[in-house]
Amino acid sequence: MVRRNDQRRAALVDAAIEVLAREGARGLTFRAVDAEAAVPAGTASNYFANRDDLLTQAGARVYERLQPDEATIARQQAAGRDRETYAVLMRELVGRVAAFRTGYLALLELRLEATRRPELRKVLTERVRADVDANVAYHEASGLPGDAMAVKLLMLTLNWLIVEQLTLPDVFTEAEREQLVTAAVERIVAAE
Repeated sequence: MVRRNDQRRAALVDAAIEVLAREGARGLTFRAVDAEAAVPAGTASNYFANRDDLLTQAGARVYERLQPDEATIARQQAAGRDRETYAVLMRELVGRVAAFRTGYLALLELRLEATRRPELRKVLTERVRADVDANVAYHEASGLPGDAMAVKLLMLTLNWLIVEQLTLPDVFTEAEREQLVTAAVERIVAAE
């Protein structure tokens, strides 16, 4: 029987994210999650039907935690509508995602694991597609320059920059990363 204490479940999923980031998908066991969450042995197995359930919920939780807060959204909506402002917003986005280092690394582990697990691949595909669609819709409603293709190209470009920053942080300096984000916006987003 799967338990329903939402706070405990969230703590266990957050612990799973930490384990995924540190030890990879092969290291993700109920025992490792219990130890990371500092709960009695056997707790995670009471909250998740199986390891696939835990992997799937960890993937969903990463996306949940990457969402900007209300204050960030309000500030972005009040900002200008030009490429310079767009570049500032994208630099902030890269910073926010990179600041949740373990979440992004866990997400990379989940993507690799999804190549071997069809159900996880299905869930992640749906989640990422929904994220792409939400980003395009938000962009179109915001009045920022550029079209849906520009949004998708920026997502792909900035995702790899984040991977570079998190896995090989000395490849680019912080100043170079800022310049790269600005250049990506300037080259991908057509001037109005």
